[in-house]
Amino acid sequence: MASEDELMMQDATDDGESFDDDFYSGGDVHDDSDDDDVMDYDFIDNDSDDSDTVIAHHRSQSNYSILNEADIHKCQEESITKISTVLSIPRVAAGILLRHYNWSVSKVNDEWFADEGKVRRIVGLLENHVPVPDGEELTCGICFDVYPRKEISAAACGHPFCFTCWQGYISTAITDGPGCLMLRCPDPSCSAAIGLDMIKKLANDDDKKKYNRYFIRSFVEDNRKTKWCPAPGCDYAVDYIVGSGSYDVTCGCSYSFCWNCTEETHRPVDCGTVSKWILKNSAESENMNWILANSKPCPKCKRPIEKNQGCMHITCTPPCKFEFCWLCLGPWTDHGERTGGFYACNRYESAKQDGVFDESEKRREMAKNSLERYTHYYERWATNQSSRQKALSDLQQMQTVHLEKLSDKQCQPESQLKFIIDAWLQIVECRRVLKWTYAYGYYLPEHEHAKRQFFEYLQGEAESGLERLHQCAEKELQGYLDAEGPSKEFNEFRTKLAGLTSVTRNFFENLVRALENGLSDVDGHGAYSRAASSKSLGGGSIKGKGGRGKGTTSRSSSSRNIDDSGHWSCEYCTYANVRSATACQMCQQRR
Repeated sequence: MASEDELMMQDATDDGESFDDDFYSGGDVHDDSDDDDVMDYDFIDNDSDDSDTVIAHHRSQSNYSILNEADIHKCQEESITKISTVLSIPRVAAGILLRHYNWSVSKVNDEWFADEGKVRRIVGLLENHVPVPDGEELTCGICFDVYPRKEISAAACGHPFCFTCWQGYISTAITDGPGCLMLRCPDPSCSAAIGLDMIKKLANDDDKKKYNRYFIRSFVEDNRKTKWCPAPGCDYAVDYIVGSGSYDVTCGCSYSFCWNCTEETHRPVDCGTVSKWILKNSAESENMNWILANSKPCPKCKRPIEKNQGCMHITCTPPCKFEFCWLCLGPWTDHGERTGGFYACNRYESAKQDGVFDESEKRREMAKNSLERYTHYYERWATNQSSRQKALSDLQQMQTVHLEKLSDKQCQPESQLKFIIDAWLQIVECRRVLKWTYAYGYYLPEHEHAKRQFFEYLQGEAESGLERLHQCAEKELQGYLDAEGPSKEFNEFRTKLAGLTSVTRNFFENLVRALENGLSDVDGHGAYSRAASSKSLGGGSIKGKGGRGKGTTSRSSSSRNIDDSGHWSCEYCTYANVRSATACQMCQQRR
């Protein structure tokens, strides 16, 4: 007979195994998921052979693959071979065609077979090669000097130019940028294309390297299915199957980003919201709002002045030096004891009652409210970003230092401590999700009160659940790292951390789905759908109360039933507790 502790550990392990291929997949559970999850935030030594393993892993993804420089070159060669074989043209000409049609094999085939002559004219491919004019000596078409025939070269058009002029022409074009890939004959009246064979023959070594770099990059930058990883210093590209579902991809360098907008992964908000939010964070609009809310213009020179302390007597900075009253903006020469002294202004109070300052005060108040609202969301967005970076640092420290130390102290192999890494991976991902919920909340329409209240409730529950997990993985784990030797309570800690990881993951999965669906659980009357709200809480249901949007946890009698394995399910967090427990070991709620 298995003990109750063993049953608890088995249940937590079963829950933990559902931490599978995609954080938001919501699909079937796979037993081999552990390796997949670690890949998202694994810290890779670029000098080791592990990077090849990472690339091979991501190549197996169903909707995208990771390409290094060798992979890109291989793809280019395969495309050139296809076009050269099908159209029966030289490989150099095939490369010119593909570059012109953005490396789309199907587009080249369609256009070529529709009107070969038109394509040749547009691209600059001559049907017949024109030989260089006869003669032992020829005149260069650029410098007009006479050279021996062996020092003259020409493209397919046959226009002769000396090697020195060719090198200067090619070098200038390569220095100007990627436009060198569409290089034409130097003769102004000729549009013959200059292929890779001419570059290899005439360019110097440095220019050849630059040209090859442009050639490689053109496959990614001109191809609508591929993009470079936006991480600083990363040379990997992502080949994505357009229309295949989620845009979230993870590069071989471990950086996760949205393939559609190339910003960091940002579910549950869409790319448009991310674009607006980033623009707002970097734009001058909030600076102007701050100036409007916290300053007043000098009545004489109109420069904005901030008053942060002192009396109402203001003196503008040189060269203006105008002295005025902060409240009514009138000259200070008209003020004194009769107007209220240095800390009041009777004129202002009288004018305010007459409505003279209503418009300016209203504008200032609106700017102040707008600024306070933006600051509220931005500060929490930035705080979660900082917390995520700290969690990533802690994860790296855990992987490289603490895990081995804990393994020695608790006398357990590192393979049995993977639940700790899973917890930290979950914390990192949840911090990212929670960060973007603040951008979501900022753009949630103010008039949709029920949705806003429901959103704030879910967001608050997500924050508290994540904090429980974070504290357990950080503070409680530290006690076992500082212990002198093996601890009897370590297995209980394992069960608790694995359970919290599972509960938090489920909650955040459903939170993301709810936000991506536009909080459709809230109907037009402000009531919440029980079934969908139950998902949002990961088990317990939330229901509306009189349309006010206040979520309350439903306490159904069925949730208290003991299942066949002798466990009872907590109605708050759905954790399966042993029969003898009087309070949930996850959320501490009493039975």
